[in-house]
Amino acid sequence: MPKLRSKLVFLFGVNEFFRAENGQKRIFTQNSRPSIMPSDCIPFQETGYFSKLICDYLDRAEALAPFYERFPSLENFEGQMAEKASSFSTENRKTLVEALSAQYQHLEASKKTLSNIAALADAQTFTITTGHQLNLFTGPLYFLYKIVSTINLCKELSKKYTTYRFVPVYWMATEDHDFDEINFFNYHGKKFQWNRNSSGAVGELSTDGLEDVLELFSLELGNSQHAQALQELFQKAYLNHPNLADATRFLANALFADEGLVIVDGNDAKLKRLFIPYLKQEVFEQTTFKAVSETSAALKEIHADYPIQVTPREINLFYLDKSLRERLVEENGRYRVLETELSFTKEALSELIESHPERFSPNVITRPLYQEVILPNLCYIGGGGELAYWFQLKTAFATMQVPFPILLLRNSALLVSRKQMTKLEKLDIPIKKLFLKRNDFINRHVRKISNIEIDFTEQKEHLSQQFEALYALAEQTDKSFLGAVKAQEVKQLKGLAHLEKRLLKGQKRKLKDQVARAVALQEQLFPQQNLQERVGNFSEFYQEIGPELIPLLLDQLKPLELQFQILHIN
Repeated sequence: MPKLRSKLVFLFGVNEFFRAENGQKRIFTQNSRPSIMPSDCIPFQETGYFSKLICDYLDRAEALAPFYERFPSLENFEGQMAEKASSFSTENRKTLVEALSAQYQHLEASKKTLSNIAALADAQTFTITTGHQLNLFTGPLYFLYKIVSTINLCKELSKKYTTYRFVPVYWMATEDHDFDEINFFNYHGKKFQWNRNSSGAVGELSTDGLEDVLELFSLELGNSQHAQALQELFQKAYLNHPNLADATRFLANALFADEGLVIVDGNDAKLKRLFIPYLKQEVFEQTTFKAVSETSAALKEIHADYPIQVTPREINLFYLDKSLRERLVEENGRYRVLETELSFTKEALSELIESHPERFSPNVITRPLYQEVILPNLCYIGGGGELAYWFQLKTAFATMQVPFPILLLRNSALLVSRKQMTKLEKLDIPIKKLFLKRNDFINRHVRKISNIEIDFTEQKEHLSQQFEALYALAEQTDKSFLGAVKAQEVKQLKGLAHLEKRLLKGQKRKLKDQVARAVALQEQLFPQQNLQERVGNFSEFYQEIGPELIPLLLDQLKPLELQFQILHIN
């Protein structure tokens, strides 16, 4: 089906994507979405972009079994629901609904989202959660993939477990303070950065100054229909909201409200009151420090290549106040907030936790625990780095007697346009070869298009066979010659390798134009020699294919297939 044209693309009211040319409201349905070419899949393990830890998890390596509870399969959610239901109280559900209702008070949410929030009071309702930093204009493309994975898993679960309800949740990292990680996004190789001083939790940052970013971004976008829609979305999100948390909530809601997405801000006094017992246990018993240290050591013993993603501290909390988020430490029997004059006795700190739990902010280690305490959650969906630190937490969850969620690697995808596919076909480059590192990619391409044979494998094998005969002769005559024979073999094999390398280098020069075209295409699809999803922003693809971008992803990404997908977009 051809693309639909519109006068106003992506009108950011709830429940509509854009107006058609005749002025009538047009909503994308399954049958009205533009067609796409069949997609390809590559096992995550074969891409070369995922750690051994994650690949072993996907392979269900037996040695990793102690570090997670249930593998992500539809059947395993039945046990997860039973465990979560037995530990999540009606009172917690009531508090959650009250807090979310207050957070959505000034946001025009869809009926589906509001219905999902209300449904969280019901014991038959569970959440599937993903989380992300408050990156400017969503940051890298995989922001969309995380949320799409979450939405689509809820749909799959709803089909299998028809008496239950599953709510997709996006957890905003509003209490993060790493401003330099979130203050920019990339658009076609150019970096658009928000320059300002920052302190405290990023969610509370004023959006002042972002009009300058919009001005520069608009100049780059141009005046197309899709460009105007992107400008309007940026303006409504960041120029019409006072802080980064509100702006990000608006943005995520505008993109996904029709799917019933519920956006959670954990920086909430009501929600943190549910966490008081765990805050005290963390401060006064240092439970997670002990548990995570032991688990991290056990992971490292399994394989040296397993990354230790996070290092626990004795107290894994920050003290939070206006423009302040600093570590809480124990020194000589007192509790001190670093970089301040604040200091407390044990009794005073215990009273403060009871009266003002909102002043205590989880770090990367205690944030997952907080999330699972306040949500009726079954599964966390994250990237490889996130799952790596979740594996360090299972013992801590057991110690705190909180159910450990199912861990699911988010969808990953490569979006390839018709034009790029045509170029790949002309250059005779199989798309899976694009995943090779740059040097390997060039060498293989040169060998393929060269009119002379550059592979000396046959000669090397023949040489090795000749030396086998020399080894046998030395064994029969004088074994002291074995070392000399080995040295000569190594020397001659190195010589062949050197000749092969020189020949390849010469062919690269001869075929430099063809090599340059191939490298340029790989750079388009793997910018900065990285996965497209980790560098580019969604606006690049919205600019190209318009409002069908998210419906396309919702149609194509299958979270439980555990495959890297290649989507050929028309």
